[in-house]
Amino acid sequence: MRILLFLLLILAPLQARAQTLTVFAAASLTNAMQDISALWVKAGHPAPRLSFDSSSTLARQIQQGAPVNVFASADEKWMNYLAKDKMIVPDTRHDLLGNNLVLIVPANHPVHVKIGPDFDLLSLLGPNGRLSTGDPAHVPAGIYAEQALRKLGLWDKVSSRIAAAPDVRSALLLVERGEAPAGIVYSTDAAISKAVAIAGVFPASSHDPITYPFAVVKAGDTPQAHAFLTFLSSPAARAVWVKRGFKVE
Repeated sequence: MRILLFLLLILAPLQARAQTLTVFAAASLTNAMQDISALWVKAGHPAPRLSFDSSSTLARQIQQGAPVNVFASADEKWMNYLAKDKMIVPDTRHDLLGNNLVLIVPANHPVHVKIGPDFDLLSLLGPNGRLSTGDPAHVPAGIYAEQALRKLGLWDKVSSRIAAAPDVRSALLLVERGEAPAGIVYSTDAAISKAVAIAGVFPASSHDPITYPFAVVKAGDTPQAHAFLTFLSSPAARAVWVKRGFKVE
């Protein structure tokens, strides 16, 4: 009897850990994913472990063996990065969300501009101001931002003035604090902050479509992972995505 009790005490926490989902999601999904996870718990499931960061950072952590069940990227590039190494379950991959790219400024200095080839972005930045966005070398928001600025003929003028942040929420924070006079983030990020205002929206034609692919990670492939991924497309979850400003594919 004592041996059986001892085994139960050991196996119980192991079983609990096995049932707990770990979800890696792009930083821009933070608030919506937290809301949806609360609905998942309300439906009778254990609370998932949520980790938010740049899609590039998360993908590299998965590639290095981080124990993850579901991955949500802010672009195709970093999901492709894992797919190339056969680290996701191919049949589970689907583009769930879309977004817009916007120019933001501090809310106490609001301006409204039309973003196009003739847009004088340097005047908005001032003589020493920097443009905050995700690091164009690897952060999806920064990659989209560079694409847009190049398309509009603005990149060469402002590339030396980029404040490259490790993720899109860090880019948002720089503008919130007044440390940067302007930034480029997603419209959903701007929507969560009362400290910034949207100055303009980048034309959709100026950058690749902003898509969020979701997938089950092969190393964390469990029935619960599939169930959670399905839940993210449920009517209840869809209502949250829409409320938070995402385009639902």
